[in-house]
Amino acid sequence: MSAPQALRRSAALFAQAKELIPGGVNSPVRAFRGVNRDPIFMDHGEGAFIYDVDGNRYIDYIGSWGPLILGHNHPDVCKAVLAAAVKGLSFGAVTEGEVRMARLMTSLVPSLEMVRMVNSGTEATMSALRAARGYTGREKILKFAGCYHGHSDALLVKAGSGLLSEAMPDSAGVPGACTADTLVASFNDLDSVEQLFAHHPKQIAALIVEPVAANMGVVLPEAGFLKGLRELCSREGTLLIFDEVITGFRLGLAGAQGSYGVEPDLTAFGKIIGGGMPVGAYGGRREVMELVSPCGPVYQAGTLSGNPVAMAAGLCQLKYLQEHSAVYEHINHLGDMLFNGLREISSRAGAPCSVNHIGSLGSLFFTAEKVRDFKTAKTADTTQYARYFTHLIEQGVYQAPAQFEALFVSYAHTEAEIHKTLEIAEDFFRTSLR
Repeated sequence: MSAPQALRRSAALFAQAKELIPGGVNSPVRAFRGVNRDPIFMDHGEGAFIYDVDGNRYIDYIGSWGPLILGHNHPDVCKAVLAAAVKGLSFGAVTEGEVRMARLMTSLVPSLEMVRMVNSGTEATMSALRAARGYTGREKILKFAGCYHGHSDALLVKAGSGLLSEAMPDSAGVPGACTADTLVASFNDLDSVEQLFAHHPKQIAALIVEPVAANMGVVLPEAGFLKGLRELCSREGTLLIFDEVITGFRLGLAGAQGSYGVEPDLTAFGKIIGGGMPVGAYGGRREVMELVSPCGPVYQAGTLSGNPVAMAAGLCQLKYLQEHSAVYEHINHLGDMLFNGLREISSRAGAPCSVNHIGSLGSLFFTAEKVRDFKTAKTADTTQYARYFTHLIEQGVYQAPAQFEALFVSYAHTEAEIHKTLEIAEDFFRTSLR
């Protein structure tokens, strides 16, 4: 694989974009600021590869940030999308695809008794929290530092100077009143959760968590952590919400909750259930979901929710995963190859690195610390990561343009792509860290 050619068209498009779109991008991570580069404009994808507007090809470990578990442009998914699109792009009315999607999801995930489709992961988490508040009659919610659940006001928070201090807005434009009822604990630290429950007895409506954190880089739950959260929530009458927007149907047909054997009360989904189309969903216990309008008083709506094209793409992809167990065997095998390989390479080079992964999902952190929470994740050397990213992108490997994001392996990847990636990574560690 040759090094990419000059990014002239990308540069020209970015110059135009900056005049028309804030920062030239429609989502901040696309700006490449975490790696001190300008973004690369993509043209198309095929299998394990993505192609930019200048004609360069890259091995892709982003996969649209997780949805493309089968790879780019999978023929079955594309066929399903085209067949749905010719019937009409949207109706603002109920369609059979919504029912089929709900039936399939509830059959695959044991904790799901009812499910409501929305248009994004942000909508899913926001709506799940509203349902939890409506069900419990409580106002406070609890989240974890470093876990990202979308950009709704109540979730854009940072912890105060002490564990029990009030959370503060982490974005301009978010009033303090919107975050006043949001509590922040430390991931993998049950004691921090216990303290918050003790300080706010019978006041916390919901605890929301990424069962495998994937927005501070990938951070796995330690033994007993998720089970402990389940026990605490049950004891306190607090609903446990799993944000499986990233892990849902990636770690297996039942997601992280199936992998770890812990059932939440509500779950938020996205990514894979849309096959690359914009989509989200939330669901769980029937008695909670039946409070959602029009059944009950918890209002939530969406003109494009359950879009027929998105339902067609998601149904096709989920059915493919259901019918082909080899998908998970393949991506987990390649994930082990990639992340274990990175761990071995960095260790041989004596580099201060930590690698976390589960199956096809993982991260390489430039820190000697064992990354187990947001505090240890933040010890990573982002300047070194930017150098690493530049080395890989210039050799045709496209990965997360920020230290604190995840890498994804797809069914379209083969051992050849993994070996090539590891060769390029080893060259970096051999030549750049001397």
